[in-house]
Amino acid sequence: MSRKLPIAEGETSRTACARTLVRTGVDEKTGERLSPSVLTERAGWCADLVSGMAAALLADHWNTGDVDVLAAGEDAGGRKLPSNVWMALRRLGWAVTAPDGVKVNDRIVRMAQEQAGRALRSAKWRAELTAGVLAAWPVDPGKRTPSEWDAVREAVPGGEYLPSSIIKARTRQAATHLKANSRLPVDVFELEGHPKAARMLLLAACDGQQATIERSETDPTRVLLRLQLPTRPDPRAYRDWTWVACPITLPPTVPANAVLHLPTLRLAGDTVRADVAYTHAVPKAQRAGHTVALGVDWGLSTLLSAGAVQLNGDGRITALGHGAQFQAAGVLAKQHRLRRLSERLHAKADQHMRLIGHSEHHALAPKLDVLQDEIRNVSNRRSNLNDALAWAAARWAVDQAIAAGATVIYLEDLRSMEAKGMGRTVNTRLSQQVRGQIADRIRHLAAEIGIAVVTVPARNTSKLCPHCLTPLRHRKAPDRPTIAGWKWAICPNQSCGWQGDRDHGAWRRIAARGLAHQAKTVIDRTSGLMVIRSVVDKLDSKAVVTTTAKTSRQDRSKTGPTRPRSTRPAPRRRRAPSPAARPCGPAGQRPEGHAPTGRTRLPRAAHRHQDVNTISTPTTGHRPRGAALGAGFHLHAHASPPRWETIPETQSDSGSHS
Repeated sequence: MSRKLPIAEGETSRTACARTLVRTGVDEKTGERLSPSVLTERAGWCADLVSGMAAALLADHWNTGDVDVLAAGEDAGGRKLPSNVWMALRRLGWAVTAPDGVKVNDRIVRMAQEQAGRALRSAKWRAELTAGVLAAWPVDPGKRTPSEWDAVREAVPGGEYLPSSIIKARTRQAATHLKANSRLPVDVFELEGHPKAARMLLLAACDGQQATIERSETDPTRVLLRLQLPTRPDPRAYRDWTWVACPITLPPTVPANAVLHLPTLRLAGDTVRADVAYTHAVPKAQRAGHTVALGVDWGLSTLLSAGAVQLNGDGRITALGHGAQFQAAGVLAKQHRLRRLSERLHAKADQHMRLIGHSEHHALAPKLDVLQDEIRNVSNRRSNLNDALAWAAARWAVDQAIAAGATVIYLEDLRSMEAKGMGRTVNTRLSQQVRGQIADRIRHLAAEIGIAVVTVPARNTSKLCPHCLTPLRHRKAPDRPTIAGWKWAICPNQSCGWQGDRDHGAWRRIAARGLAHQAKTVIDRTSGLMVIRSVVDKLDSKAVVTTTAKTSRQDRSKTGPTRPRSTRPAPRRRRAPSPAARPCGPAGQRPEGHAPTGRTRLPRAAHRHQDVNTISTPTTGHRPRGAALGAGFHLHAHASPPRWETIPETQSDSGSHS
């Protein structure tokens, strides 16, 4: 299989990941077919060896000096370090060995070095952030002054565009250490212990002597993964390692011409999951030059509100339709129920841990194990629900862009938004929404078809009118214009008079602002995402949605006399005679008139007290006994006699009963 991906003009390469299950395997030495439990056991032995060596490497080099040396990108001789982490660690002389009496090949050591090196590289950013926060420590950690905010942003690399919530979280972490130890931490390595090594196999650090992957020529969804796994938890020699062939089925989202890479195997319970990376060609997304854009606004119960706008040749921006909303109230309600259940379980587990203390044979120890298992189950349910919700919302947003013919999606940048001032319940719901996952999945799906995704500053997107930029008046509902609220927006400008849902006005502002600031779109160096850093007042004054004049689609001028209409039109009649009697069952021809077609006999309660004597309708919360028995509204209500009992039936096909 060729490893080179052909790229045409106007295309770019894109690397994505597909999650699959490794269900079975075949031991090539013995020909034995491995069951899922045996395959999971053997893969777990290999993952334990790798994670143990990676944990030892992390513990030895979890300090400021070693992390700085690795992040500098140069060795002791001034040569540039390789991009592969395991090669960089070997250049620096950071070696790791297997446990005594265990025999592993060099590729197993590579995977351990790759896993530990990635964790050490990622610690550099946290170390710089913590150092900046400690250098500009405020007088009151709970509330910084504007000058203190400027100082901490200058001390942190890239702090100008860093969300304030990240700085506050790191400040709270350092304040907790200050309260417990009566002093500030020296660095992040004192504040945090070295991370744990996950039970996974990074096969990307290996070569053909440890693992290979090959795609079937007849069926593009079939892949054969071959790798060496131990036959015992402590392999003593190379003969204790055998080749295992694992067939994998790829999802249909992986293109047939994509180049596959060695996957990452993860142990999840009793299953082995493979994250198969692949590279394929996609249309190249453009930063500017867009004429049709989709604006997406975030909400609370209404998770997403989106609509398309168009930039005309004369510079005017007009809305294409009225927009749509992604309603996820039911899923969010279930998510909040699971959150409350998780909080109660954690509270019970903490109480059990306080009662148990250091006792190893306490009577509450079995109950604590049950609680911890239930906490893991609830956490998995919440994760799965969040993942499904994120994919559904992202698919909906991208489908809206495709339907509107948009070439760019402008997302409201809410990284710096903090949930506060709206009550405990609303604040908690806002802080636990999966906005970050939805944004990542929107970028993933949009990149498949070459649609650019740009984040736009959220300043005043819901505050100003999308048509005239006048500050809006927010009310509770359209029929309550005097009651203050946040859902309904009314423009006080008499010449404009726009009113509508708050979120619908916000997506118009977001899309118009994005089209007006196309020249300010940049690609972030660290994340590679398209962003608009700041709002220019001169350009933002042009980011208004112009209303189109309403024109009649047909000529309704009078060309002749008005057609006379009867004040009492005749009802439509059957062209065939009605049946002489009612059908015996639910099937058959429908009789003439208003005869019921359901059950042939009224309930027993309907035959009682059906005289002409009536009583007054009660005004209290009284529920009559007849209604409970199925008789209708009240005991005194009675049905009028059917028409075939009062009017003789005639075989006429025209005229009216009157």
